[in-house]
Amino acid sequence: MGLIKFIKYIQEEFEVIKERDPAIKSPMEVLLYPSFRVMLSYRKAHKQYLKGHYVRARWISQRAARKTGIEIHPGATIGKGFFIDHGAGVIIGETAIVGDNVTLYQGVTLGGTGKETGKRHPTLGDNVMVSAGAKIIGSFTVGENSKIGAGSVVIEEVPPNCTVVGVPGRIVRRDNVKVPASDMDQVHLPDPVMEDITILQHENSALCNKLIDLEKEIKELRCKSCQESGQQK
Repeated sequence: MGLIKFIKYIQEEFEVIKERDPAIKSPMEVLLYPSFRVMLSYRKAHKQYLKGHYVRARWISQRAARKTGIEIHPGATIGKGFFIDHGAGVIIGETAIVGDNVTLYQGVTLGGTGKETGKRHPTLGDNVMVSAGAKIIGSFTVGENSKIGAGSVVIEEVPPNCTVVGVPGRIVRRDNVKVPASDMDQVHLPDPVMEDITILQHENSALCNKLIDLEKEIKELRCKSCQESGQQK
């Protein structure tokens, strides 16, 4: 990569990181980011992999993994605007496909089940965000503009414009509204388990109120029956 292309690449990476990480203050900081360093190595390794130089490709990728704590198999396909925040413990498998403007946080795994051959790893659509510690396991697609909550374990297809939380991951639709690329909120995510519990609490309260009303009606009927029996005597 020539000097002019390298400078342009740094500027592009700075814009990507600045949009998603408020901690960055200057373009030169990009050089210190593990995400930037590992992606430079990945691009080199991926070219070698496509040429069939598998050992050389793995050597480049494993050296980058030791330096950054991020392991990206040289066979993975990664689009533009890719960003890994912090990055420690991130693993991306050989047949993973990552779209444009995707963001991963530390501890994310794009892995396989170990039982498949061929395409074994997930495909992430454009503008997907995967929060810290999430595991996406298997050869399925996470649709564009979707969010995966922190610590979630996703083992099934995810439609576009959805949020997934929990273990195993539960899909929460967001009315098919596109999630802005700048919306990197990992905290304020829907909680379907709590929503179910809240619904059950409301239903339980409604049933309790009905039982109280029925008890009152039964008491009134008994009193009325006793009064009628007394009058007959």
